[in-house]
Amino acid sequence: MSDSHSSDPEPRKKKRLSRLSGIFKRRPEPEDREDIKAILQSAQERGIIDSEAAAMISGALDVASKTVADIMVPRARIDLLDISTPLAELLPIIIETGRSRFPVYENDRDNIIGILLAKDLLLSIANPGIDLRPLVRPAVFIPETKRLNVLLHEFRSSRNHIAIVIDEHGSTAGLITMEDVLEQIVGDIEDEYDDEAEQTIFQTGHNGWRVMAITEIEDFNDAFGTHLTDDEFDTVGGWLGAELGHIPRRGETIERQGLRFTVLRADPKRALWLHVQRELPNLEDSSTATL
Repeated sequence: MSDSHSSDPEPRKKKRLSRLSGIFKRRPEPEDREDIKAILQSAQERGIIDSEAAAMISGALDVASKTVADIMVPRARIDLLDISTPLAELLPIIIETGRSRFPVYENDRDNIIGILLAKDLLLSIANPGIDLRPLVRPAVFIPETKRLNVLLHEFRSSRNHIAIVIDEHGSTAGLITMEDVLEQIVGDIEDEYDDEAEQTIFQTGHNGWRVMAITEIEDFNDAFGTHLTDDEFDTVGGWLGAELGHIPRRGETIERQGLRFTVLRADPKRALWLHVQRELPNLEDSSTATL
């Protein structure tokens, strides 16, 4: 007759040791950000966190490794206001661009003296002769090499939402906002500069458009059904300079392929914004021709 107490306790002992080993066994610690991201990916695949949470955590990790130069709005795409320009001339630019904040310069575009908030102009619209200087707020200047996590902390502590980026020579390199930094964590936020990162042609009327001079000629031809040559230049601004024979100046106008091109904004080196008007046929002339 078998004795139930005579069974070998060794397997049970090994099983208990195995469970204890599993409890006290420590996972290897991640050695870098890629290891952390791999753990996040594994957690997402197992349903512990959703894809949005994983993306935000991964974005927060990336913020610590990126610098301002990685995400800033480049100088060529910044709309600057000249402090010497009368408000009556600036208002159409402010309204047309639809921005909420504008860097303001004096004499030279690298000499930025502050930031003008569009909302500060609301009480002064009735007085177009007002001096803008009292409305200009101090600008914050930061180097291209500043890390985004440090900048985000500074934005939060100072309650400032915009900074001018300067290069090693002290020249204006670009602009960055708090929204730009937050986007690295939470994803795209609809922002005044973001639309222009992809869209460079904006319809302003039935037959009128506002066009960035950096628009690729190929994209322009597709949008307007034109045949501007791109043999020597990639952008509409470069093509326009060749057609004019000099660097485009504000207010200059030419007509090509049924379109009227007017330079809205330009700096000493290039055109920045153009107004494009489709020329309608002269109905009076056409009716006369049929008589």
